[in-house]
Amino acid sequence: MKKRMVRITGCLLAGALSIGSFGLNTYAAPVAGVSSVTAVEIAEGQTPAAGVSQALAQCLADSNDAAAQKAAEQAEQVSENDTPVVASEYTDIAIAQVDNYVNVRSEPNTDSEVLGKLYNNSAGTILETTDNGWYRIKSGNVDGYVKCEYVVPNDEELAKRVSTKYAKVNTTTLHVRTEPSTDASILTQVPVGDDLVVIDDESVEDWAKVTTEEGDGWVHKDYVDFNIEFVQAESKEEEKARLAKEEAEREAADAAANAARKKADRKSSSSKSSGSSKSYASAGSSNGQAVASYASQFIGNPYVYGGTSLTNGADCSGFVMSVYAAFGVGLPHSSSALRGVGYEVSLSNAQPGDIVCYSGHVAIYVGGGTIVHASTPSSGIKFSNVNYRSPICVRRIF
Repeated sequence: MKKRMVRITGCLLAGALSIGSFGLNTYAAPVAGVSSVTAVEIAEGQTPAAGVSQALAQCLADSNDAAAQKAAEQAEQVSENDTPVVASEYTDIAIAQVDNYVNVRSEPNTDSEVLGKLYNNSAGTILETTDNGWYRIKSGNVDGYVKCEYVVPNDEELAKRVSTKYAKVNTTTLHVRTEPSTDASILTQVPVGDDLVVIDDESVEDWAKVTTEEGDGWVHKDYVDFNIEFVQAESKEEEKARLAKEEAEREAADAAANAARKKADRKSSSSKSSGSSKSYASAGSSNGQAVASYASQFIGNPYVYGGTSLTNGADCSGFVMSVYAAFGVGLPHSSSALRGVGYEVSLSNAQPGDIVCYSGHVAIYVGGGTIVHASTPSSGIKFSNVNYRSPICVRRIF
């Protein structure tokens, strides 16, 4: 399924955040020990997580105008201290904690229309709290009500765990340095538009620590824009459109790959590549295993920043782009853009040919827990364990 993200820049005030979701379309069994859930709610598959009584107690203790109450408290604090209170980026965020998903409804009752689904660990902005135990939330394009039992509100630590903060490059070429100083050596370079996962943007003024293929490094905040990604809720219409689009993409990819295979079959089974004395097999059949096998031929060839040549040098996204181009599939030359191609699968269900996306890096899965990728200038194109770094997502084309 396609993971859809919303990005939030800077400090968020109450009600300003759009958040959302993805997940499976099956119902889950109730969590043991939860006594406050009615038979109707369990039948709908709305499964509260352990410890929901605390969230419910907080919800029921809130007034119908929780946001106004919070604003009044902050205003009082300002008058006492003469210091403005800056809202957290995670203020009024409610995060689903369920086995699968909770329905978002048009009214605060279980008899009302289902507008969409808020999947586990996805989030929404709390707009109001009802006196019968519901939150009205805004999550992506879904604006409706969820039972308080199924979401955890205003938990900054949980929000940080289920979201990802990125530093998106806003300069032509960003230097990632080994230390938070312009005098430090350059660890790697990242092109404009790509983004890196942020692991620390608070401990050093003007600098943020990020993850890269070459290891953790530092970027100056003047040359990046910070964004927070949560998973968005999915409306009924969006779910239907997504499923149809995924099917169409599969069919289009198959058709393109079949055309490429027929073209390759009219040529010799191997050819001499320009500038290289090594012989490589043609792309062949249109499936993920063929992609993985084709990509693996180029092990040992060089990494070249900005390059797209499988023989004379490519960077990580150039390598993935050029491998798939051999099968008639056009992909972007950008590691961040590749997170949106095809459709998403879980890492546990990864198959050969899938694209594995990391912070500022991409690779092709070859099976057996292994990837092939254009790694670094020092190591070139090589095999690595898929978990050598934490993957962000896995995308499937075939």
